[in-house]
Amino acid sequence: MANATQALRLLQTLQKEQGDLKQKLSIIRIAEPISEIGDTKQSPSKRRSDVSISNLSDPTPASLKADLTHYKELFSKLRFSYLEQVTKEKFLRAIVGDPPLVVGHNENVELEIQLAGVKAELKARKEEARVMIEEMEKMSRDLASRYKNVEIQETQLTDLPESIENLESTIAGLRAKQVASMDTSNPRSSQNLTLPATMELLSEREAELAALNRQIAAVQNSLPRKTREAEAIERECSVLERRKEEAIMQAREARRKKQKGETDGTEEMGKWYRGAEETLKEMVGIEG
Repeated sequence: MANATQALRLLQTLQKEQGDLKQKLSIIRIAEPISEIGDTKQSPSKRRSDVSISNLSDPTPASLKADLTHYKELFSKLRFSYLEQVTKEKFLRAIVGDPPLVVGHNENVELEIQLAGVKAELKARKEEARVMIEEMEKMSRDLASRYKNVEIQETQLTDLPESIENLESTIAGLRAKQVASMDTSNPRSSQNLTLPATMELLSEREAELAALNRQIAAVQNSLPRKTREAEAIERECSVLERRKEEAIMQAREARRKKQKGETDGTEEMGKWYRGAEETLKEMVGIEG
């Protein structure tokens, strides 16, 4: 816990230093030179309009980008106007000069060649500047993403000591409960065994489980045969049940006829068979 407290203090110190650095490199301070240029070059009404649009009091990346585009257009117009005025001034000085400045065709050709070289060099430098700007933009996006991740990690680290303290208190409570619920009277208690005894008990349980699995497999193998036997017995029981019901119906019918004095010759035939049986037994010498 002491290490966590020290880490938290170190993190707070780093956050304070980072806050000072952020104050020095604030986006508002970066925007101040641009806003000052706009204030010196524009009229009060125009400045108020631009402030209402770009919100220089609280600039954002989007507003700064819009301001940059606006100032690029202004400087482009200013450059064109400057070149136009300088060209007119040179032309007038060449005309009214004493003696007047006269430029021949050969000098124009040489100047055009020099101008082509300067334009090529300027184009190459523009391409280098464009590549450099793209790399800087890519690097800035990467740094912004990394900065967001660092802020998230800082938040997590700030909450980490409290979480560690809560976890330690929870662990202490669980250990206390475990000690209180431990059955010291039973040396074979699963909560009061050493590691070798626990491994031995685990082996016994696994052996019992394997025996139960074998019994279950044997029962599952014999289940289809037992099912077929049960089905055959059910069919036999159904047949016997039908015969029983038929015999009961016949007996009831015979009793009813006997009570009413009706006969169908079955009783007389039975008496005749019994008499014939006794006679045969006497003839062959078999005692009843």
